Amino acid sequence: MDSQSEEEQQEDYLFKIVLVGDSAVGKSNLLARFARDEFYPNSKSTIGVEFQTQKMEINGKEVKAQIWDTAGQERFRAVTSAYYRGAVGALLVYDISRRLTFENIGRWLNELQTHNDMNVVTILVGNKSDLIDAREVTTGEGKALAEAEGLFFMETSALNSSNVSEAFQTVVTEIYNILSRKVIQSQELKQDDSDRLASGKTVVLHDEEHKEDGEGQEKKGGCCSS
Repeated sequence: MDSQSEEEQQEDYLFKIVLVGDSAVGKSNLLARFARDEFYPNSKSTIGVEFQTQKMEINGKEVKAQIWDTAGQERFRAVTSAYYRGAVGALLVYDISRRLTFENIGRWLNELQTHNDMNVVTILVGNKSDLIDAREVTTGEGKALAEAEGLFFMETSALNSSNVSEAFQTVVTEIYNILSRKVIQSQELKQDDSDRLASGKTVVLHDEEHKEDGEGQEKKGGCCSS
């Protein structure tokens, strides 16, 4: 009974993902396409807090991605810290046909890092890849920025669905993999301590470095599992 409930808990992860970037780069349409397979060509800026929860399967486990949209606040550069709080993943979005939205990515990345005390798995997304003739930012420029900042990278089109699911999947899969590695490391540490106790050896408390790792793991686990 206990093992079954423990297994159920392991399968029910909830990851908070935020959409970040300038107004009108297509964040809401990326979410609509991914969550409902819908697209609104004349959509206006989001008003009010909006998020969608999507179930995904990774390595046979059920994972829920709670994806937050910026509620139009980015127009006033007033995205609140509460929006970022607890986020473990982010899509950093620009419009390939508007260079300014690409140049502002650094500011959004800085804001994301400022408001979140954890490492957030982030993918740089060049949206509206269908606007071939209007392109102002090359694919190479997007890749170069992503490599420089240590981000994943993908170009998407909410209009024709190109790479939309793949972008969200990339972020959620990496979060899941990181969490899985932390769980395994934690189990190995516990097993190592148990072995030393069984053999009569002294169990040494972890040093400060390990303690910090443990704290990080606790935070990650707290926000990543429901």
